[in-house]
Amino acid sequence: MTGIKTEELSSFALYKRLLSYLRPLWFLALSGIVGFALYGSMNLYFGRLVGVMIDSIQTGTVLTNDSRLIFPLTLVKVDDARLLFPVLLMLIVLLRGIGGFLGSYGMASLAFRIIHHLRCQVLERLLTLPVQYYDRNNSGHLISAVTFNVSQISAAVSDALAVLLREGATIIFIVGGLLYLNWKLTLIFVAITPLIALVVVYASGKFRKHSKRIQTSMGDVTQILSETLKGLKVIRVFGASGQIAERFNAVSDINTRQNLKLVLTAAISAPIIQFLVASALAFLLWLAMSPEVLAVMTPGQFVEFITLAGMLLKPVRQTSKTNSDIQKGLAAASSIFALLDTPQEQDTGVVSVARVRGDIEFRDVGFGYSESTDAVLRGVNLHCRPGQTVAIVGRSGSGKSTLVNLLPRFYELQSGQILLDGVAHSDYTLANLRHHIALVSQQVVLFNGSIRDNVAQGELKGASDELLREALRHANALEFIDALPLGLDTLVGDDGLLLSGGQRQRLAIARALLKDAPILILDEATSALDTASERYIQNALDYLMQGRTTLVIAHRLSTIEKADLIVVMEQGQIVEQGTHQALLKLGGAYAQLHSMQFTEIIAEP
Repeated sequence: MTGIKTEELSSFALYKRLLSYLRPLWFLALSGIVGFALYGSMNLYFGRLVGVMIDSIQTGTVLTNDSRLIFPLTLVKVDDARLLFPVLLMLIVLLRGIGGFLGSYGMASLAFRIIHHLRCQVLERLLTLPVQYYDRNNSGHLISAVTFNVSQISAAVSDALAVLLREGATIIFIVGGLLYLNWKLTLIFVAITPLIALVVVYASGKFRKHSKRIQTSMGDVTQILSETLKGLKVIRVFGASGQIAERFNAVSDINTRQNLKLVLTAAISAPIIQFLVASALAFLLWLAMSPEVLAVMTPGQFVEFITLAGMLLKPVRQTSKTNSDIQKGLAAASSIFALLDTPQEQDTGVVSVARVRGDIEFRDVGFGYSESTDAVLRGVNLHCRPGQTVAIVGRSGSGKSTLVNLLPRFYELQSGQILLDGVAHSDYTLANLRHHIALVSQQVVLFNGSIRDNVAQGELKGASDELLREALRHANALEFIDALPLGLDTLVGDDGLLLSGGQRQRLAIARALLKDAPILILDEATSALDTASERYIQNALDYLMQGRTTLVIAHRLSTIEKADLIVVMEQGQIVEQGTHQALLKLGGAYAQLHSMQFTEIIAEP
């Protein structure tokens, strides 16, 4: 697959890769194949049994020793010859049912296990993809890939593959029986196969094209729905319901039209294939009734031939219908494999230490989010000594958040170097580098679980209640938690919506305290809070910052006046740095920012 894009792989290559997931589940695949082989052989045996019955009626004697009954079923011993056919008929139905059950259940089990494995693989890949991947792809399409696209693969692996094996086995056994009866007539019937193949190939291309468009439009539907649920309050306050409904109607209409095009292709191709088969059968019937053919076949053999030929209609019809599901599954597999083939975060580091001192140095750092956009950072030089609090201020878009996001390697440097304790931060393994960093941001991320699970998360999982409560106490969170009926086991709701903004922020601080990392990043951790909550949380932050190298991105300059070093950024460059008093005396950019905020505070009623 080297040098070949996943989207460009042929149907055979995609299906081959999809079926590679069968290897550890070979026993389920084998049970399905054996079951459907039994199912198909019983269909053949039923036709042969009909032929023997016709000849028995013709001769007036039950032909118990007819060669067409040479099959394990004839081991059945009956005293009355008339009982042979009813017993064999019951056994045929029984074994056909057993074969169908083994095949269907085996393939369904196989499919669900493959889908489970694929879902887990997709999530594992999403957890290791670079942050820039998420900058380029919206969440709706990613969610659609895990849900809708994977369900399309499920249909291709379970339903379609089951039908192909079941009906395919039936076709193979029946065609084998027809060849045995009269190979010349059967070859005439087989001659239509190239025509059927042409129809299938043409339809397959249409199915794949429409399926890809359906997946794209389904991603748009998911995206709008996700945005609607998140921004419901804003939508209602600003009266945007009509606008959202219009956008959703447009993408849903596109999805509907693409689905109808796919259905139209399936509705046209299936009857064409059935007509070709029926035409071949009609021609076969005309030839079979010629005096030359009738002269070499008994009435039973003739009926058997016609019965078996007629039994081909259903399996051919079923297999032709599965082409739609298969192509939808292959289109989905193409997008899933493209995601799985996306390179994960580069982790070439080999250095791993128990704990760093926290000496951070940015040397001539340059960065841009893409080659087509202007550089966000240009020639940044900054030294943060162990235990020092460094505040980074500046107008929006000056590069503050970008600078601190480079430290945990959310993005890779384009130029320059970042040193941690004198070692290039790219030389540390990603896990070890991030082990030394704690983060508290303006947008607190909480998961739909208990307070305990949200604070003692990831590598902190399993922390004792004693350590947990100690962290919560220093984060000024224990008071409101103990007042809750379930305490630490209280559920916080989706994204922590059952808690106030200040309470969520205190849980984030407690999480950072529990991690006890030597480096702390505070990304506007108090900017979204009211003055009372800000003061309450600032006390917790002051405790958290003790003895740690802290990078603070601040919007309110009043919160960073005590910082050891204040860095002022403009247009991706550091224009000033020093203490609060020194920068005020300088009368430059920091003094202007401070004056503007002071004026705003005075002007507030």
